Amino acid sequence: MSTFILFFFGSVVFIYSLLLLASYVMLLIFSYQYSTRCKQWSDDYICHMMQNSPFIPGISIIAPAYNEEKTIIDNVESLLRMDYPNFEVCIVNDGSKDKTLELLTDTFSLVEVPYQYMDKVHCAPFKRLFKSTDKKYSRLMVVDKVNGGTKADAVNAGLNVINNPYFINTDVDCILSRDAMYQCIFPVIRDESIIAVSGTMSMSNGSTIRDGELVDVRPSSHPLPLFQDLEYKRSFLVGKMGWSKINAMNNVSGGYGLFSTEVVISAGGYNYNSFAEDMDIITRMVAYCCDFNRPYKVVQIPHNCCWTEGPSNLRMLFRQRIRWGRGLIQLMWTYRRLIMNPKYKRLGLVTMPYTFLFEFLAPLIEVSGLLFMIYLAFTGGINWDTFLVTFFAIYTFSVMLSTFVVFYDFILGKSYTKTKSYLKLMFAAVLEPFIYHPLIVVSFLIGYYNFIVGKKAVWKSMQRSGMTHATPGDAPGSAS
Repeated sequence: MSTFILFFFGSVVFIYSLLLLASYVMLLIFSYQYSTRCKQWSDDYICHMMQNSPFIPGISIIAPAYNEEKTIIDNVESLLRMDYPNFEVCIVNDGSKDKTLELLTDTFSLVEVPYQYMDKVHCAPFKRLFKSTDKKYSRLMVVDKVNGGTKADAVNAGLNVINNPYFINTDVDCILSRDAMYQCIFPVIRDESIIAVSGTMSMSNGSTIRDGELVDVRPSSHPLPLFQDLEYKRSFLVGKMGWSKINAMNNVSGGYGLFSTEVVISAGGYNYNSFAEDMDIITRMVAYCCDFNRPYKVVQIPHNCCWTEGPSNLRMLFRQRIRWGRGLIQLMWTYRRLIMNPKYKRLGLVTMPYTFLFEFLAPLIEVSGLLFMIYLAFTGGINWDTFLVTFFAIYTFSVMLSTFVVFYDFILGKSYTKTKSYLKLMFAAVLEPFIYHPLIVVSFLIGYYNFIVGKKAVWKSMQRSGMTHATPGDAPGSAS
């Protein structure tokens, strides 16, 4: 009986691995086809067309802030300098306990204005609305509210005060490219059925920032942000680009994404209790469209729209990924009725089953497979020749996948100022399966456990290691 169980488990893991590898190959092909089609329009052409279009819609930028006093001013000034004719910036002060609100008030000449607040979507209690008396900052508004515990709750507060037909959800510590809004609204102008657009994101650790803009983009010398940079490129340039090809994207990153305001509000806004708001909101939006037979598309664009500073130490990384793991199991449980439900089209028949099998179950299967291998090693049940061949085959595939992503990023637009910077990513690709990936698996399992036992969790600010901020006398290449 035990022999049969061991054989059955080994067969399941083997078939699971083959299906996972096959899905990666499929996404590689789809992403190449989709990005090739996207790149037929140059960045200059897109900006020129949008700047001269009489039909360009208004866009609101919603950026939650919680205890961001060290970087809030530079980051808000960066958002206000975006190149777009009709936009506003809505900063949501989510109950900060430091001087975030005071700094905003003093720097941007903010005054409290009377406002009849409408609770279009649920969020923690609204306190005050501020606008600037300085015409230079007329695009800025600041919402002051009680802390709701999650970023989703803070974004909902912004949705309750903006009026533009589209909004961008970003983090206040993110640096956006000047033409990011042009790039994301261009697909919407061409196809009105698009309800959300995801822009490509990269790590800003190791880069130099001057006046709210990146002037020298380099990979970090610290290993953790370097691994994350590779992970982000693989996610955006292969995963999301591939799913976009068949209109089956499962999330738009919470760091940067453009959404239809009307569809988000009609779908009930963000789930204010969610710890995976990026996946949750797309699920809600697509489910709403399916429920009311409304055509929809969610697309990824290859343009690098946003740079974010990733965790640079294990404590911050674990905290972030535990939250992501908790959000993933929360999503699977909340929307379990959608899995294999033909009413929800690709969401129910493709996206949700794939997410359940290859994202949610993956950490559980990896750990159980490791324990199974250790058991066989102690009982003499491993054929070491077969094991080594299989191990090196899978490892080689992993490195080749990352190599493809690095090369792909290079030919699509070169994220980095210097070409030799890509050598660091290649080095990270070689080490990732042994160092970084096990950390992610463990953190996700802790997130699952925290959700199951009902452990309380709250949204906290991340202590930043800080990008290099250049003064007027600094050289562009001064970043380490």
